Amino acid sequence: MARLTLDADYAKIIAPYTSFVPPVATDAASLRRINDTLIQGTMSLYPGSNGDVTETKLSYTSADGNTITLHRFTPSTSSNGNNNPAIIYVHGGGFVSGSVAGFRKDIVRYASETGHSIFAPAYRLAPEFAFPKPVEDVYAALEFLRDNAAEVKIDPKRIALMGVSAGGGIAAGVALMARDKNFEPAIRKLVLIYPMLDDRTRIGEDHPMYKHLTWTMTNNVIGWEAYLAGAGAGVVGGGDKVSPYAAPARASDVSRLPKTYIDVGGLDLFKDEVLAFGGRLLAASVDVEFHLYPGVPHAWEWIAHSASVTKKAVQNRVWALQDL
Repeated sequence: MARLTLDADYAKIIAPYTSFVPPVATDAASLRRINDTLIQGTMSLYPGSNGDVTETKLSYTSADGNTITLHRFTPSTSSNGNNNPAIIYVHGGGFVSGSVAGFRKDIVRYASETGHSIFAPAYRLAPEFAFPKPVEDVYAALEFLRDNAAEVKIDPKRIALMGVSAGGGIAAGVALMARDKNFEPAIRKLVLIYPMLDDRTRIGEDHPMYKHLTWTMTNNVIGWEAYLAGAGAGVVGGGDKVSPYAAPARASDVSRLPKTYIDVGGLDLFKDEVLAFGGRLLAASVDVEFHLYPGVPHAWEWIAHSASVTKKAVQNRVWALQDL
């Protein structure tokens, strides 16, 4: 099989950390502890944005009647008018971990650099709140912003849905749900950052990418099992009972989705499923912008925020989000 190599700039930056061996998760609880520790550590390496961004909190009701906190990040450059674009940001964490606080630096960066307000729902996590709760929580945030557009000073016709990793899978599921429910006005843009889309993904230890994985096969199976628990899905990766709102790669029809931006690293476990999903969107006449960054793994930018490949990816995302 072909030999895969790290991006040279990325490899130089991570050299001091190559001896670190992260703990191996055995269940959802341990994966949450490990993930949240790693998120905190890697996010601490990012110096943060120089922009002036204010965080406030709103609340809304999800489908089951529970109250969900919606964090609003408003840049000082945002207009006081009622026609402002809005971005719903869905954080990552493999469905079992992560938080708005953990991803705050990322959110502030995009609010500052785009000049748009970002709304980040504190959606509930598996396994305590398995599918469909996280998707319903984010869909309800979309409904809340539409129904309260005048009060929060946004244009309901200019709402983007942005998701990172597992948040990208949730965002894609919400986009499918919004399409099927004939949600109006339609989502303006879907921005998927190395999204987690397919519970059937599997690679073996003999795969040339295996040694480069930062999100491992073990983590992936644990995350999906926790997320799909109780959803009547049977064995993760098997059967046909998994809802496309949970695993968007399983959707039989991906037409009529919003204009979509997607990116993924060439050494990411999700590479093939993301490539396949992007190809299906194109075949269904969806307007797609796709970026594959060779030589970097899942979530590479947090440990290598100064790498040229990171700067390129972040700029491309900013341009995509500004186009609302």
